[in-house]
Amino acid sequence: MNTAVAFISSQLSLSARSVEQTIQLLDEGGTVPFIARYRKEATGSLDEVQIQHIKDQYEKFKEVEKRRESIIQSISEQGKLTADLRKQLEQATTLTQLEDLYLPYKPKRKTKASIAIEKGLEPLAKLIFEQRERDIEANAQKFITDKVLTLEEAYQGASDIMAEWISENADARTAVRRVFEREAIVYSKVKKNKETEGAKYRDYFDFSEELRKIPSHRLLAMRRGEEEGILSVSITPDEENALNQLDRLFVRGQSPAKPFVEDAITDSYKRLIKPSIENEFAKLSKEKADAEAITIFTGNLRQLLLSSPLGQKRVLAIDPGYRTGCKTICLDAQGNLVADTVIYPFDKKQEAEGKIRQLIATHRMEALAVGNGTAGRETEDFLKSLNLDLPIFMASEQGASIYSASEVAREEFPDKDITVRGAVSIGRRLMDPLAELVKIDPKSIGVGQYQHDVDQSDLKKSLDTVVESCVNAVGVNLNTASKHLLSYVSGLGSSLAQNIVTYRKENGAFKSRKELMKVPRLGSKAFEQCAGFLRIPEAGNPLDNSAVHPESYGIVEHMAKDLGITVKQLIEQPEQRKKVSLAKYVTEKAGLPTLQDIISELEKPGRDPRQPLAAFEFDASVRKPEDLKEGMILPGIVTNITAFGAFVDVGVKQDGLVHVSQLANRFVRDPNEVVKLQQQVQVKVVEVDLARKRIALSMKF
Repeated sequence: MNTAVAFISSQLSLSARSVEQTIQLLDEGGTVPFIARYRKEATGSLDEVQIQHIKDQYEKFKEVEKRRESIIQSISEQGKLTADLRKQLEQATTLTQLEDLYLPYKPKRKTKASIAIEKGLEPLAKLIFEQRERDIEANAQKFITDKVLTLEEAYQGASDIMAEWISENADARTAVRRVFEREAIVYSKVKKNKETEGAKYRDYFDFSEELRKIPSHRLLAMRRGEEEGILSVSITPDEENALNQLDRLFVRGQSPAKPFVEDAITDSYKRLIKPSIENEFAKLSKEKADAEAITIFTGNLRQLLLSSPLGQKRVLAIDPGYRTGCKTICLDAQGNLVADTVIYPFDKKQEAEGKIRQLIATHRMEALAVGNGTAGRETEDFLKSLNLDLPIFMASEQGASIYSASEVAREEFPDKDITVRGAVSIGRRLMDPLAELVKIDPKSIGVGQYQHDVDQSDLKKSLDTVVESCVNAVGVNLNTASKHLLSYVSGLGSSLAQNIVTYRKENGAFKSRKELMKVPRLGSKAFEQCAGFLRIPEAGNPLDNSAVHPESYGIVEHMAKDLGITVKQLIEQPEQRKKVSLAKYVTEKAGLPTLQDIISELEKPGRDPRQPLAAFEFDASVRKPEDLKEGMILPGIVTNITAFGAFVDVGVKQDGLVHVSQLANRFVRDPNEVVKLQQQVQVKVVEVDLARKRIALSMKF
């Protein structure tokens, strides 16, 4: 533990005590949201990001420790573990350092060097490599045998052995890595006869850029082209410089052995070291590009999940369509389906109008949601023409079809077809984007950058972390949340979420958080982790609808008692809260950070931290890309953010790109500095390329 703490605190520039306490809480089964929210005294008020970094580094540390033990055991079993080697292995802090030290002892298949050793040429290799012998040829003659027939064969065998020694030398590999780090160039070339097939990669047919400077999206595009068999991609530093670095390590003076050693160095570099280090840097650069792309994806996903909800309103939602009609459904304030039908506003307008008015009157609808896909703008126009005096919102259809065909949707609506399920998803995501989008694979939501090209395991882990963070930041209504939403609550998971839903069906709505303890298999640890993030609006105890953790209820009750009022009055009367002296309630477990959080929560218990939903309308004069003219100023919605800019929907069924250089009248390094997902913006049309289906926009006026 102490080694882990020292390493992690050094890596992250955090206090050793904070790291140690956080690791202990993680080992005890604490989740990142719980630790960040309810264990501030222990961690020194670290936030979720810092705690997640500690968790990630701790997992990497354990991985290194596991590999270290395996390597030490392997070398020990070979009888080659010296005290000095053990010390080097114990001091190594990365997997790369460990693998370099292990390389000479790693079991190998037959190599040129092992064949030469079998022929008895290792002593000759040692003699040449030491570079002290003056008469190389005379010594080499001694190794001519029935297995080694000529001097040339003896020299070649000795060179093969030396080349392997050089390639397995940790200092040599470190020196070449440094050259790669400073000077490596990534090259891409189109493969023969692939020009037409790979036209979309033409920017990379003859391309080169410094590896340390190449943006993640370019590297991922090149790697995708390589995967598809269109491009050849290589990473190469200056060869002469690399060889000079190796010469400095292994060449000693001007002995007669020097040419032999130099030849072995060149062979070792070209045949063994460079391919190995190139593969290593290809992997490292891909991991770095993956990490950057995943960071963009997770940032976008967080913004989307936390986008403004309409709230608990009765919603009529329409999934538009021309030929097959508009699938129309009604949801109650809890998101339950109460009616569904199909209307044909473009063929049977009068009949469609009658159905809409009847549904609105019968189910007392409060808002209208229209999917933003095919026929979306036209359906919106139809609804506006009815003068219904209800707000109309365009809702993103991205991922709705994925949900409608999923097992989740079939469970919810076993007797409805996918068109009805899709319309339900559109309506629900207007009411509460977070609660609905957690049911869809985040990769299908369409806010990523090269999401199918990055490491899928790392992507899933990162996305799950973001979803968990968002769900717990907002809080979950225990009596209305779906199994899928509950599964992301701290400490629960899929199994306990299902148990909660089953208990709710069998016993009715939860009346208190304490009742959670009656849910099968939900023990005290799970209760500790989840309770503070679950809300019960109808509970007898008002604290059950707040972010105050049940373990702190006694503190709040003590505050109210000292003031001679009830907890409800303490929540409702700000002048009473101002009388509370926090220092009086400090204990070993609850310090000022926790007490300050409690008072803040009492000011607005259970308040949704998301911003309220604002109405938005596209420019009525543009419906398709052909309507766009250079210089037009249009309202738009940010739909996706990448490293190179932001995509904006201006209502023509094709998003335009605001390049990062066009986001502001200043230098912008990261588009997130200027825009957020779902943000309403004003853009200027810069260029419309109908043939290539590209729309260039600008936010510089």
